[in-house]
Amino acid sequence: MKSRNKKLVLVVAVVSVLALMVLLTSAGQGERAATGPIRIGVAGPHSGDLATFGLPTVNAARMVADRINEQGGINGRQIELIVEDELCQPEVAANTAAKLIGDGVTAIIGHICSGATFAVLETYLDSNLVAISPSATNPALTQSGDFPNFFRTIASDDAQGRLQAEFVLNTLNARRIVVLHDRGDYGRGLAEFARTYVEDGGAQVVLFDGITPGAVDYSAIIARVEAATPDVVIFGGYHPEASRLVGQMRSRGLQVPFVSGDGVQDDAFIQTAGAAAEGVFATGPMDTAGNPMAQDATSRHRARFGEDPGPFFMNGYAAAVALFAAIEAGGTTYEGIRTALRNNLVETPLGAIRFDERGDAIGVGFAIFQVQNGRYVEIQ
Repeated sequence: MKSRNKKLVLVVAVVSVLALMVLLTSAGQGERAATGPIRIGVAGPHSGDLATFGLPTVNAARMVADRINEQGGINGRQIELIVEDELCQPEVAANTAAKLIGDGVTAIIGHICSGATFAVLETYLDSNLVAISPSATNPALTQSGDFPNFFRTIASDDAQGRLQAEFVLNTLNARRIVVLHDRGDYGRGLAEFARTYVEDGGAQVVLFDGITPGAVDYSAIIARVEAATPDVVIFGGYHPEASRLVGQMRSRGLQVPFVSGDGVQDDAFIQTAGAAAEGVFATGPMDTAGNPMAQDATSRHRARFGEDPGPFFMNGYAAAVALFAAIEAGGTTYEGIRTALRNNLVETPLGAIRFDERGDAIGVGFAIFQVQNGRYVEIQ
């Protein structure tokens, strides 16, 4: 009996020592986490056809993070960006999300495309991580209530679709409208809103159809467009398909006005479509040229990267500013960041913004642009 007691005492002693070692180790790790860098994921398409949408946000996040780090960081901690390329593809984005979580990020700036964003938000939610996007516009991302961890610095597609419909009905005086889309979460969603608002406005959608992304020849769908004799074509999708559609429409002599969204309001569309891009209309984030913070950001971007900022740069810059301000005010916890984003007004290149209970930025909207002399110009 005494022998057993001695063994029991020895086992208890060993377990106690091991427990103390684990406790000390955990405390050390917690201390390093509290004093080490704040890791922020930046996820989007950084290569491929849609890189022109993702890389500007990388530049914006770097510029904002570098300025904060130069001033001592956030509460004495430096910001470390973990940049991951997911090509705007949902299956790749899922792997990207897992990697960012494994890398110990505090929050994510991104994703860029709505489809990729849908693919990752539940994973982030399970890990208590906030994601703030500069460009994912599908309304269900906020309006469904499924993703309380999601915020965005851009208006949603219902607002964009309404603006497109009002423009084609009231400015272009169109009554017969063709609506095409690329079958994706973003493109089809935008097209469906445009169709609804066009029909609510008393006009007729004479053709509503999807195209095949990546296809080379769109002659079959263009023949159907011609047969429908529309006053306007509205397209929901991205610039690679839009450039081919417009180019082939114009080569067949179909000069009907072409209206699209922020997935096309990009210099890459103009460069690819060439002369066929002239006169094309697109909705996109409102011009911020008059905002002093936007002017400063543009000037510093030119000095650092040797060119003007690309699409969604200002929205990405605003996302970074808002997120870092929320971390400074609320700490690095999930609830602290969410609460700060919703309650604190922050000056950004888009103006002073905060986020509503759904995660949408208050006071952010869209404008109408047109390609004139080889560049997009805000006209309405």
